[in-house]
Amino acid sequence: MRDSFGRRIHYLRLSLTDACNLRCVYCLPEGIRFRPSAELLQDDEVLAIVRAAASLGIDKVRLTGGEPTVRAGVVELVRAIAAVPGLDDLSMTTNGLLLRELAEPLARAGLRRVNISLDTLDRQKFFCLTRRDRFDDVWAGIEAAEAAGLGPIKINTVVVRGHNEEDVVGLARLTLERGWDVRFIELMPLGRLSEFAADGFVPSSETKARIEAALGPLLLEPGNDGQEAACYYRLAGARGRIGLISSVTAPFCQRCNRLRVTADGRLRLCLLQDAEVDLLTPLRSGCSFEELRELIAEGIRHKPSGHRLAEAIHPQARAMSQVGG
Repeated sequence: MRDSFGRRIHYLRLSLTDACNLRCVYCLPEGIRFRPSAELLQDDEVLAIVRAAASLGIDKVRLTGGEPTVRAGVVELVRAIAAVPGLDDLSMTTNGLLLRELAEPLARAGLRRVNISLDTLDRQKFFCLTRRDRFDDVWAGIEAAEAAGLGPIKINTVVVRGHNEEDVVGLARLTLERGWDVRFIELMPLGRLSEFAADGFVPSSETKARIEAALGPLLLEPGNDGQEAACYYRLAGARGRIGLISSVTAPFCQRCNRLRVTADGRLRLCLLQDAEVDLLTPLRSGCSFEELRELIAEGIRHKPSGHRLAEAIHPQARAMSQVGG
């Protein structure tokens, strides 16, 4: 299905929970309260949305959070989603804390790939950024995911001034020996953390210059077809790739192919705008498959052309953990 701007919408990012077992400073405001389970999509409701979306041409689903692996019964839910007709790709964005135990079961259930959040290789900085001393668990999770075949492994790093802007060199260096994609993401302003994002913002151009100054030229990868959020580069002789995701300074709105569903059942039409369509209330009121399908289709038709950050209009209703990233 195409939206009103002619973009083919075939990618759904589906949040399984707003809860998380880390407390990253750029994602979770102090004192945030997670929603009780009864207010979130239940397994049958998740599956109903995925089936309706797949019937409209969604063929790629990424499971997000909060932290999706903390959801009870996540392996069986993955198995059920993977069995939905029409889906070609099922992946997950995770902080990796629980992957040491879950990577292999998730792979057997039908998960194809994982993106793992890691903002520094320095244990002390990791603690400062996440407010938890769990670096070793994340690293073990990355290795478990690779061993389980959940690849290519993608490492997601949010670059935050005053916290980890200098750490991008060490993370980029990983690609010399590892066949991973290490992706550096511009900090995006959402909700109560908008002011923090403004103070901590580091443009991708600065990140790229810092890496090149330390490790040499970044060579643009062939095949950057515009379908991914990242623009990929490679260091000379490297096994892996370096990606720059420049949602603020070089937005890719004109080629956006995605929708988001929040853990509380709202169809969010743009990550950086607050407009949403309530799917949970109709589901619990007994709407039919066709009615649910039409709600999603109507949302696609009203998908905005892009965010409005250039106009200093920031989304305020939710934190990143409540949107699903």
